[in-house]
Amino acid sequence: MGDIKVNKPIIFVSGLPRSGSTLFMNILGQNPAFHVTPTSGILASLVQIRNSWDHNEAFKAQPKDLSEKIKTNVLRSMLNGYMAHSDAVIFIDKNRLWLEHIELIEALIGRDNIRILVTVRDLRDVIASFEMRSRETSMTSQPPMENVDAVAAKTAIGRVKLYIDNMQPIGRAYNAIRDAMTRGWGDKIFFIEYDALTGNPQTTMQALYPFIQQDFYQHDFEHVEQVTFEDDSAYGLTGLHTIRPKVEPQASRWSTVFDDFVTREKVWQDIEKLAYFWREYLTE
Repeated sequence: MGDIKVNKPIIFVSGLPRSGSTLFMNILGQNPAFHVTPTSGILASLVQIRNSWDHNEAFKAQPKDLSEKIKTNVLRSMLNGYMAHSDAVIFIDKNRLWLEHIELIEALIGRDNIRILVTVRDLRDVIASFEMRSRETSMTSQPPMENVDAVAAKTAIGRVKLYIDNMQPIGRAYNAIRDAMTRGWGDKIFFIEYDALTGNPQTTMQALYPFIQQDFYQHDFEHVEQVTFEDDSAYGLTGLHTIRPKVEPQASRWSTVFDDFVTREKVWQDIEKLAYFWREYLTE
């Protein structure tokens, strides 16, 4: 019985929310060799099939090796079908939860082919960005945090604690990065720092291309056309996935978003200690 192969190189983009991944994807999208996605749903579909397969009585009754082979072929076929609409040479797929499932990636494309680009940003500015979006959304709609804990969501410090909860986007993404490194995947991960991308995009992109093993493409950082689009109403916050056409440095905002009442709190001081946590993993 033959094994189905994933028929196109795929690069994964993951990382912290509000860390420039939409901008990054649209810069990459200037390269005609690349097909770039908005936040992708294929990971959830792959995991759903993997999980349901293991609970299906008929598949459980088959010889284990045969069932595993068929399941892997089905999952690879899903990836092939997902990418089939694009003629681009390289498929670049964005979902911040890819880091939780690198072993699944390995089973589908092989360890040697794994490349994961992880966007990161000062955690204080990530939280401040969420807070600004929450305040703007609250003008006419209910922000998502009110559905999590309506009482805690009524104060800035309460919202900070909610943002970093392990079940919420920032906390879960932070843990996913940490655990991917713990599981030994550091050699397959390339960090894209938001401040470096916006402040020195040329150098940042030049450093990236050897990691993804592609010839360098000269990007236009003065005119970035948005080619990935998402309906932010699906996430409950406004203004999450709109980019500026010019790549330029963005001032840190956390100190103007939160006052001393928040920054004196222990939870904030703990966050400050972790603000650039990924730098622990960088080597010369």
